[in-house]
Amino acid sequence: MTFRFSLRIALLALGATLLPGLPAQAQLARKPSFYDQRNEAQSGLVARDPLANPVRPARGAASLPALRSQAEFDALARVYDPGTPMQLAHVLFVIDRQAEPARMYYLDTPRFQLHVRFVRDTGLAPHAGKRAIDQNYLRPDRRFLFGTLSWQQNIGAFTYEFWEGDQLTAPLLKEADRVVKATFQFAPVKLKTNSTLHERRARETGTDFVSQEALIREQPYLPLNIGRAIGRVRIVEQASGVNALTPDDIAVLKQVPISLPPVAGVVTERPSTALSHVNLLAKGWGIPNAYLRDAASALRPYEGRWIELQVNAAGHTVRVLSADEVAARPPRSAPATPPPTVLTLRPDLREQRLLPLAALRARSSTHCGVKAANLGAMQAAKIPMTSVPDGFCIPFAQYDRFMRDNGLAARLTKLQRQPGFATDPQARQKALAQLRDEIVQWPVDAATSAAWRARWQSQLGGGGVFVRSSSNSEDLPGFSGAGLYTTVPNVKTGDALELAVKKVWASVFNPEAWEARAAAGFGADAVLMGVFVQTAIDSTNAGVLITRDPFDARHYHVTYISAKRGIGIRVVEGQRVAEQVMYSSWSKAIQVLSRSAENTALQLDQGGGVKEVPVEPGRNVLTDELVLKLAGVGAAVKRVFNGVDQDIEWATVGDRVVLLQARPYVERSAPPR
Repeated sequence: MTFRFSLRIALLALGATLLPGLPAQAQLARKPSFYDQRNEAQSGLVARDPLANPVRPARGAASLPALRSQAEFDALARVYDPGTPMQLAHVLFVIDRQAEPARMYYLDTPRFQLHVRFVRDTGLAPHAGKRAIDQNYLRPDRRFLFGTLSWQQNIGAFTYEFWEGDQLTAPLLKEADRVVKATFQFAPVKLKTNSTLHERRARETGTDFVSQEALIREQPYLPLNIGRAIGRVRIVEQASGVNALTPDDIAVLKQVPISLPPVAGVVTERPSTALSHVNLLAKGWGIPNAYLRDAASALRPYEGRWIELQVNAAGHTVRVLSADEVAARPPRSAPATPPPTVLTLRPDLREQRLLPLAALRARSSTHCGVKAANLGAMQAAKIPMTSVPDGFCIPFAQYDRFMRDNGLAARLTKLQRQPGFATDPQARQKALAQLRDEIVQWPVDAATSAAWRARWQSQLGGGGVFVRSSSNSEDLPGFSGAGLYTTVPNVKTGDALELAVKKVWASVFNPEAWEARAAAGFGADAVLMGVFVQTAIDSTNAGVLITRDPFDARHYHVTYISAKRGIGIRVVEGQRVAEQVMYSSWSKAIQVLSRSAENTALQLDQGGGVKEVPVEPGRNVLTDELVLKLAGVGAAVKRVFNGVDQDIEWATVGDRVVLLQARPYVERSAPPR
């Protein structure tokens, strides 16, 4: 049973109650539930006892002991999202192990939405309370096995499955497999595994199975950020083409770019992760974002036309706008989305000193930016089995002095007056590139450069360092700024350190950063760049985690983890699919959404920078032990930042988790446009 449907069914069967939340955000291979749909219809109301819901009037037998034909399956099935890529026909089943021999009940599923309702209403267990029902998911000597049998349209096969938190033993699985295959008589059927535990049990028993990951690979559609947008369809064949996009465009991308200027909506032909920079930007901007197989072919008839794009959990819709609707569009000089409520930090330029990591706390954000300040706060928290690589901050004041010494304000004024700068994205990009090149050539005064080198030698031993942005316009509660600014990896000489700092300073004028800030309402002269110089680590694995389900805000008990071997640059780039898992602290289940199939990884190069090295293919990045450790670390980091959900970059070195960044997880709903 996949995560969304089965968790709701199990939760209700265990007698719990949820508050209705935001409309469900479809996740990889998730099923909706009748419970979610009822809550959406009653938005704003506290859910009542789910067993009190009205059900379909009885029209025949409550169940069948076997399914002998497609017609019998169809008669008992509930179908979600019919006619869409997410269509799912399924029948609940109960195996009563107390009977001799064990007896199968295929339920009239629209009538009995829950296993517990069936066993109570039919008299199998009329007085079973919460504790008794619990045992049928957790104990090896349970009376009942509760499962679901589904038609998986994307692979053209029937599967049976159990809730991801079901503590299946090998004997229980062997018994279930025998009973299902004896009673499902008109087509082949195999187990669908919903957790790493279920996969282990299937391998132990030799049970034929299909994994959730395998089903996900066959999905033709994946909504990463649900919403509605109006814009012109622009099909981008090459990654460089993103530079010509405007806030009016609905971008159809043949590949996932590393960065993206603000647009009206995004559709990609290649799947990426929920934690890629592009998707985090889409969530922060509140624009719809979806993976659609053959997107360019599907949307080619609309190229250059104004459309309304709706990205839903079950599929997408396109409607061509009339000439009157296009003419009625308001001018797009205003931001594409409402500005966030929290804008740039007000910097304190009195602090000129280089500040070591050990001295940084939350209050240091006014000197060094949130990124550096949060690293200091995490180090001070002394989270068990974690570390933060040492480093020091070059404060805002040094950026401000450097830019004033070189007349940045006058240059910006002249730049913005150039023909086409305000109206032509490509002209703007060319002008910004010229400014960045100039900044990198401007000299740093000798005393300042000498201080950087001395601190690098004395505090960090003169070893390789990552030179990272920590501006006052990133990692904010209303604006993440993910992927907008430059990081220079594994800098190993004093000259390279000076050049790297200037590159990070110059990245204030990266085109994607300029456009994103403009869309969010930042003034061009309001941004200051701090720099964090941090010891480079040659990690075994690295990735990103979010301390809640990024697809459904109601799943507060879920940790979502994305990972690759080596240094984690590729995880956040999103150009290659990372390994993805979900861990639920409620069900204690680990669900694999994708495995990384790469045969190379990035590692530190002795001469500086990074290099690509071959790695053993087929080895899992995330073991169960590491997933549990990361989930615990994520919860601890969330506590450090007062319970605010976090987007955390991490790595592993030996048995320690290394914390590289923590920022508030930003998600905004996509408003009508």
